[in-house]
Amino acid sequence: MIRTLWVFAAMAASTIWYGGIAIVDSLFRSRAEFYIELTRGWARAILRASASPVVAHGAENLRPGTPLVVVSNHVSWYDIFAIASVIPVPFHFVAKKELEAIPLFGRAWKTAGHISIDRSDRKKAIESLRRAGAEIRASNSAVVIFPEGTRSRTGRLQPFKKGAFTLAVEAGVPIVPTVVVGSFDIMRPDDWRVRPSTIHVHFGAPVSHGEVPGENSEQLMERVRGKMVEMLEGLEALPPE
Repeated sequence: MIRTLWVFAAMAASTIWYGGIAIVDSLFRSRAEFYIELTRGWARAILRASASPVVAHGAENLRPGTPLVVVSNHVSWYDIFAIASVIPVPFHFVAKKELEAIPLFGRAWKTAGHISIDRSDRKKAIESLRRAGAEIRASNSAVVIFPEGTRSRTGRLQPFKKGAFTLAVEAGVPIVPTVVVGSFDIMRPDDWRVRPSTIHVHFGAPVSHGEVPGENSEQLMERVRGKMVEMLEGLEALPPE
């Protein structure tokens, strides 16, 4: 319980500190790289307070200067902190619009250039994804998306939504299948207690739409999901059915 209280205090303090810097800085200048470093600092501060180090594998699969869509499994809030702390290229998260309602965090999130999706409005969701595509092409950066749409309650990979794959096809950019292992037991979706653990982030080899003739976005989605299942099974990270 003491660890959990300490982590939440550190999370609040880090959000106020890094979020405040982002908001104040936005009044005077606009430097994408600075906001990315603020996001990294925020994530690493929370991980340090949680005594949960992160180990990256396959970072060479994310090439600087190449626009990418990074798709990851999602079993815990710590997936966000882990990826943000180790991804070696400029990045923006794509997540549900509800995050914007969180005091201070929501404004800092938007200021830093992360992209919100209104899942209740299909037209607005498509517009947000197109904006994400324009962002990665213009800045040669990566967008990070959790295609399951919400955290898994069991630790197993859930069905995917097509948005990330439609984005990759329309933008003409590769997808990097990514799996996060070890975060599930730190803070489970229905439990607020924090249990320290080492997190491993595995970036797989890029997958391109043009590799399979005639492949549509739904088939691409299933191919990428299959690769992520293989990665998890190879790591023995899938719990029993």
